[in-house]
Amino acid sequence: MIKRTLHILLFIGIFFQSITLLSQVEPEDIAVDSSEFQEAFYESLREKGIENYDKAVNALQKCLVLEPNNPVVHFELGKNYLAQKEYKRAYDSFEKASQLDPKNRWFWSGMYDVSYATRDYKNAIVIIKKLIEFKKEYKEDLVSLYMFTQQYDEALALIDELTTTIGKSEVREQFRSQILSTTRYQGQETEKLVQAIKLNPKGEDNYVALIYLYSENNQEDKAMEIAKLLEKEIPSSDWAQVSLFKFHLEKSEGEKASVAMHKILGSAKIDRKIKHRVFNEFLVFAKKNPVFAIEIEKAIPYFKNDTQLNVAKEVGKFYQQKADWKNAAKFFELASENNPTDFENSFLLMNAWVETNQYSSLLTFAERNNELYPLQPEFYYYAGMAYNQQKKFKKAKDLLEIGVDYVVDNPKLEANFYIQLGEAFNGLGDVKKKESYFIKADKLLKAIK
Repeated sequence: MIKRTLHILLFIGIFFQSITLLSQVEPEDIAVDSSEFQEAFYESLREKGIENYDKAVNALQKCLVLEPNNPVVHFELGKNYLAQKEYKRAYDSFEKASQLDPKNRWFWSGMYDVSYATRDYKNAIVIIKKLIEFKKEYKEDLVSLYMFTQQYDEALALIDELTTTIGKSEVREQFRSQILSTTRYQGQETEKLVQAIKLNPKGEDNYVALIYLYSENNQEDKAMEIAKLLEKEIPSSDWAQVSLFKFHLEKSEGEKASVAMHKILGSAKIDRKIKHRVFNEFLVFAKKNPVFAIEIEKAIPYFKNDTQLNVAKEVGKFYQQKADWKNAAKFFELASENNPTDFENSFLLMNAWVETNQYSSLLTFAERNNELYPLQPEFYYYAGMAYNQQKKFKKAKDLLEIGVDYVVDNPKLEANFYIQLGEAFNGLGDVKKKESYFIKADKLLKAIK
């Protein structure tokens, strides 16, 4: 029933699309519809809708006998041939439709689809230029086609045009970088940007492009010169700070680097990915230079609404590596508030609470998450440990016995379960079971080593 319904819906969609195309054809180009034509045409739509392309083609051939110059019939033939990967027939059918009605964009689009599918990019360029007459948006496709055919001069010119008219795009900027990384264009583009800066010292984009160009060619000194020039000419430039930040870090100028970092993180102009990179680079620097840890903490509010990077968690890890468990727990807790479903952070937080003997917080957190995620053994483990610390051995035993069954391919966690079970049975006065669990734990730990 479901499959049949889908076929019906698909047919309805195809039907209305084809009716729309029919409405775009000039009346004098189409013979008066006969019932025989209608029956054959609708039969073709129905068969195509259920992917019976051969039968659809047969029905359309009947239509052609009745109306050989109906462009929509040729267009439908093209779509069926394309679905069967009969590319020559598909292209010929679309081309015939466009000859009969050159003002219909969809007929040209069919020819483009075939050219692209067969990787005939040179012909695709010819067709896409025609499509641009209908919709300027096709210029984005033309950029890609120029890249495929290595027509870099044409690609650069079109990229510049689109950047001017509609703004930058990540894909086009990647294409630009790819072109400029070739030996032929490096010197040419460098000179072009240098001259552009001289003519317009307040044009920020030219500085940024030249800094990246120098950096990609490992000409860091020149990149630094341009970054400083940008800062001098446009003191408010956020992009100057990106380059200056990198240079300050390389020279271990932590104070200057931190100032640049805060300007970058607070900028509305700079991409989020760049902010992530800057933060991570400064975090690595602060690990080696702990005096700048305070700057890391100050950076957290910038990422408050960022769903891709849990900065508080990274700061927690920073303090964890320093064995500063109190601060680690503080930031893991903040990270948990921002993203309560991050299990890795939850486990790090619970471990930090163990290190700081915060068993009351540990128990509350572990039990709450145990109810929400009953298949996660770690929550059973930490709840059991907290109960042991509170000398509630029966509750610890019950939870630990359930949780250990959910441990899969994690011998260290399994051994820890056995240690806590041993502690629970010891508290309950069952020396025999205590020893048996301690022996199990010892065997697993020795096997891990």
